[in-house]
Amino acid sequence: MILAIDIHYKETYAKAVCVAFDWADETPKKVYIDTISEVEPYIPGEFYKRELPCVLKVLAQTDLDSIEAIIVDGHVFVHNDKKYGLGGYLWEALDKKAPIIGVAKKSFINTEEVATPILRGSSENPLYVSCIGIDKETVLEKMKLLHGEHRMPTILKLLDTITKTEMED
Repeated sequence: MILAIDIHYKETYAKAVCVAFDWADETPKKVYIDTISEVEPYIPGEFYKRELPCVLKVLAQTDLDSIEAIIVDGHVFVHNDKKYGLGGYLWEALDKKAPIIGVAKKSFINTEEVATPILRGSSENPLYVSCIGIDKETVLEKMKLLHGEHRMPTILKLLDTITKTEMED
C-alpha cells in the first residue's frame, strides 16, 4: 500500500488529505481527511514548518507499518547537497521508518543530482521525482506503474481535487 498526501490552505484552516492505494490503482482504497485549525504562517524557504504538522496530523489516522512508501507533493531534497525539503523532514519526523517519495511539478536550481525528471504520457513537461529510504531506480520503475495517460498520475490528480473540494460546515 502507498500513501499520497496533499494539503490545501484556506484563510482560517488547512485541509489535509491522504489517499491509500496500490501503484496501478485508478482510485484510492481509502481516503483520510483532517482539518487543521492552527496553521503556521508561510515563511519563504521554510515551507515545511507550515506543511509538516498538517501532514503528520492526517498520517496519524493511518497504519504506517503496512505501507510501502509515502508520496508528498514536493521535494525530498531542495539542493544537491541533500538539504531537506518537505519529504526529508517528513522522513526524519517518522524516525526514518517510512520511505518518502517527492513528486514535484517544478525543479529547484542545483537539484539535478537528487531529483530525476520523468516524462509521463505525451507531456513534454516532466515531473521531478526524489526519494529517501528507498532505491531511486525502484521508485522510477514504480512511477511508470501509476495509472493515467497524462503528466500527472490519475491518483494524484484525484488527491488534488479532493483536497481542494470545499468542506461542509
